[in-house]
Amino acid sequence: MAVAKIRLCVDQPLGPGQSVALTEGQAHYLFGVMREGPGARVLVFNGRDGEWLAEVTGASRRKGTLACLERTRVQDGVPDLWLLFAPVKKARTDFIVEKAVELGVARILPVTTEFTSAERFRRDKAEAHLREAAEQCGRLSLPGVADPVPLARMLAGWNPARRILWADEAKTGEGAARDVLAAAAPGPWAVLVGPEGGFSAAERDRLGAAAFVTPVALGPRILRAETAAVALLALWQAHLGDWAAA
Repeated sequence: MAVAKIRLCVDQPLGPGQSVALTEGQAHYLFGVMREGPGARVLVFNGRDGEWLAEVTGASRRKGTLACLERTRVQDGVPDLWLLFAPVKKARTDFIVEKAVELGVARILPVTTEFTSAERFRRDKAEAHLREAAEQCGRLSLPGVADPVPLARMLAGWNPARRILWADEAKTGEGAARDVLAAAAPGPWAVLVGPEGGFSAAERDRLGAAAFVTPVALGPRILRAETAAVALLALWQAHLGDWAAA
């Protein structure tokens, strides 16, 4: 089977002989940046039909077409894990979104808190960023991403069947994330990390009163929001996710 290094996420159905039209951005990347042309082989996926080897059948500066040749991977699933986070500065929010994709998160839910000080969260920008991350990391599906909602509203409408693992920067001693996860049962989960400056007293009280929220400690040092997100997602994957099964 031919090997292709370039992967593209497309919105169209994939199947034997299926023609796929490239977006203007994809055409520019493939033909202008990567200097590929007719006959080049690329990998394509859409989150539904697996991954396919495709051949470039038409190329120009602003458009192009591919033809599917053969399926290289069947569609797989990801663990039922969501990420709740308070947006931070743009570059760090981009980092959180990128790493969430790489770490197999199924859904990304930004929340606003009393101490959230980031610029406006752009859902369309986040979706473009996560598509690029999925292309680069070999993932076959795209996580859903929502518009930001206030933390209080999120908790009020939460389904308690999905437990939330809260990275509590004030928690020390007992309650290490590793120990909690080692004793936890599989099922739908979410992880929550707060903004720079942490949660307010009222927010901490609300989280502490929710039976479906489990606060955990992430070691003896205070972590940045993006570091805490990566650390907690990695720990969850190692104990309850697809890392544990690998």
